[in-house]
Amino acid sequence: MIVRTLFLLLLLTNTAFAMRDTPSVQYQYQNQSVTYIGSTTGNGYEFNPEGKKKITMVTLDWPPYIGTDVCHKGWAFQLAIAVLTSQNYAVTVRFLPWSRAVLEAEQGKADILFPEYFIEDTAPSDFMTDVPRKELLGLSRPFPGGNISFMKRRGEAVAFNGNLDSIKGMKIGVVRGYQNFPEFDAMMDAGAFKKFEAIDDLQLMKLLIGKRVDMVIGDPKVLRHTVAHSKMPQITKNKILHNVEEVQPSLKYNPLYFAVSKNKPGWHLLLSDINIALHQFTRSGELHRIIKENSRCD
Repeated sequence: MIVRTLFLLLLLTNTAFAMRDTPSVQYQYQNQSVTYIGSTTGNGYEFNPEGKKKITMVTLDWPPYIGTDVCHKGWAFQLAIAVLTSQNYAVTVRFLPWSRAVLEAEQGKADILFPEYFIEDTAPSDFMTDVPRKELLGLSRPFPGGNISFMKRRGEAVAFNGNLDSIKGMKIGVVRGYQNFPEFDAMMDAGAFKKFEAIDDLQLMKLLIGKRVDMVIGDPKVLRHTVAHSKMPQITKNKILHNVEEVQPSLKYNPLYFAVSKNKPGWHLLLSDINIALHQFTRSGELHRIIKENSRCD
């Protein structure tokens, strides 16, 4: 009897966990209410398996915009599924380290990389020698993003005065594979400052608090959220959050994009369908609703 009871408790626990981890997406499109219940597989999160064409999207844990542990997987996740299923695509979303996600999209192993910043014409591929990234990825219409700023240790003076020339020779932490914004990335590619690469935003903050760098660059909302919701001890999280601050002025507002792999057949049509859906969602106000509704529970 005890064994049976324990088995039932374990079964109920696993079922509840599976239901919690299975995301659903709801949206309005062309005056129709649409709901898709996803499924969790070893390959990621799958939606609309009977769609006209199967596509794979690769992304990263980048809270609060998107993440496996973010409420509803984050508004960027919800938007991505809404955009693609509205055009009747069968969608699989895989969460990867950013540099690997970029690699898979550039090589054509994945159809879409998101959310991406603007890619300037001169930005090189991180994996293919002498190939601009724009030859490998095509950008969609923009959708809302956030500010990008330098972060520093609280109370410490830094040379940055609002002019990027003032960071020359400094030690700056960046996340490997991230596009930041054109002027900064051009200086980075030219070796104008000492670049220290992190594999993700959490490691970036550790570089800063560990005094390995003078400043780091990123979206302050993401950097703080990543630390606050990490698995580090609370005392460690408090120490980091208390001892860092945003450098003023902020550098730039960066909208976000879907980046479509040009190494996939039919990428022009896929990009066109994404843009059609983004236009419809923006015009109807549904894009704003998706962001608002999937941000308030976090």
